[in-house]
Amino acid sequence: MANNNSFKKNPTLIIMKRELSSYFTGPIAYIVTGLFLIISGITFFSTYFIQGSADLRGFFGLLPLLFSFFVPALTMRLFAEERRSGSIETLLTLPVTEVNVVAGKFLAAFVEVLVMVSPTLFYVVTAVIFGNPDFGPIVGGYLGIIFLSACFASIGVFASSITKNQIIAFFTAFIICIVLTMIDSFLVFLPTSFVDFFAYISANAHFTSISKGIIDTRDLLYFASITALFFVITVKIQQKERK
Repeated sequence: MANNNSFKKNPTLIIMKRELSSYFTGPIAYIVTGLFLIISGITFFSTYFIQGSADLRGFFGLLPLLFSFFVPALTMRLFAEERRSGSIETLLTLPVTEVNVVAGKFLAAFVEVLVMVSPTLFYVVTAVIFGNPDFGPIVGGYLGIIFLSACFASIGVFASSITKNQIIAFFTAFIICIVLTMIDSFLVFLPTSFVDFFAYISANAHFTSISKGIIDTRDLLYFASITALFFVITVKIQQKERK
């Protein structure tokens, strides 16, 4: 635990660095990243070898579903482990605000997700070497990844803040993420009056739009809003815990 003087410098960055240090020195990061790359790699290379098409459409199409599982796996420990060990009380006695704590953990989770995804840039190199990809959707897809990463990381941090049990934190975040990902798949069963609403709250629909190279402010606003919503809720939870 950093001392009081170090926290006075920039508590948010200190907390972020501490979380990242813990993340990269443990086995979970490498297991989660390895499994993610294996599954996403199978998706990408099967498109190439089976369909003879070197592009990233299959990878981007599956990504929200993969994130629904792997992001909660990365974030489940952030608050839950400290609540279980009791170290969260010690952290909150230091000269930090609840915003500092949540922001530090959120930024660490966000960086962790981007690190997990970064090796997939190799798919872009492969597509360029063996195909003639359209760079508009590729740039849009990775921009969408940034926004989707922030959104699901915020949900994961929230889920971890409400329990001492990492498994419960994982499933809570997973359920929220998978509902946001899959809800547009059930629109055909919904009354017409509900279709527009549920289509708008679908993370998959907004990510798909961006990954096509269509940069619509409504899609960016959606991800920013969901990220901010769960961030604020998590801060409120920590403020309640501190009282």
